[in-house]
Amino acid sequence: MITSDHKTALDALTDWWEGAGVHVDRKEIEKLIRNANQAAPVTQLHGGGTTARKKAEPDHVAKAKALAGAADTLEALQDALTRFDGCELKMLAQHTVFADGAVDADVMVIGEGPGRDEDEQGIPFVGKAGHLLDRMLASIGLSRETNAYITNVNFWRPPGNRNPTDDELAMCRPFVDRHIALKKPKLIIVTGAVPAKALLDVNDGIMKLRGKKYDFMLPDSAQKVPLFPIFHPAYLLRRPAEKARAWQDLQQILLEMKKLGIAPDKRP
Repeated sequence: MITSDHKTALDALTDWWEGAGVHVDRKEIEKLIRNANQAAPVTQLHGGGTTARKKAEPDHVAKAKALAGAADTLEALQDALTRFDGCELKMLAQHTVFADGAVDADVMVIGEGPGRDEDEQGIPFVGKAGHLLDRMLASIGLSRETNAYITNVNFWRPPGNRNPTDDELAMCRPFVDRHIALKKPKLIIVTGAVPAKALLDVNDGIMKLRGKKYDFMLPDSAQKVPLFPIFHPAYLLRRPAEKARAWQDLQQILLEMKKLGIAPDKRP
């Protein structure tokens, strides 16, 4: 529960940031406060007063597994995800961001989660980082319109674009696994450390993970497919000097696509 004292302190901090020349979205802050207060349960006490306390939560991961496991199509999985209410991020987000791209594509691109632009439009990778991702994919003959399918390991924007927590990723994971199982990609590209570490179950950073091919076991299957971690496009926007390494990673992916017989005939 956000109290009046919290609000006063937050207003003072906001004024300080604006005075320092930092743009602050006050409407977004008001939205977060409103949603947080709506989400906080109020329990009646024996003495007649009220207090806000956290209820004993059900096993949200188990509920996610049940909902995801019952979905036998991508459409059913998206519907199940929109009905899932176990992750608090959903209460703060404008949209559930499920996927975009060609549903019959052999290549599946998996990112971290939606940012501001993605949350507003309900589509993954549509901001500046998304435009760069499109150019990166185009360099090896891929596009979301024809032969690439894009999703994330988290489906709701975290406040302030922070990384999703381990608990948040755990609640999303049953939907991610079922998503991959239903999609049955022949090759997976993961953008950035968060999805790479989540899917590979490792703690290494992207610098150590990139430039290598990993065998990824498709969920609910005995089939392994190649998985390639690459830099997140947002990272490349901040550090353009790393684009040379990113280009090397894309060429490695293209070679693997040729081996698998899924490389497009024409490329830019």
